[in-house]
Amino acid sequence: MDDASMVGLMGRVTGTIGPGLVGEVIVRVRGGAEAFLAYPAVTQERIERGTVVMVVEYLAPRTVYVSAAYDA
Repeated sequence: MDDASMVGLMGRVTGTIGPGLVGEVIVRVRGGAEAFLAYPAVTQERIERGTVVMVVEYLAPRTVYVSAAYDA
């Protein structure tokens, strides 16, 4: 999967993302759901488990940078 096709996809946080943390998100891709290591797009942002996020950057093969899809 190329970078452009991952950017903009939605996922759900399964492991808290934040400064000093490597989080995890599940993203629906390639006909299924896959787990990716996740970092916040905004360096000091903390994103809690269960939050719906959008992929803003993809680093192959399994890392994404995300931001919350909806304002709290």
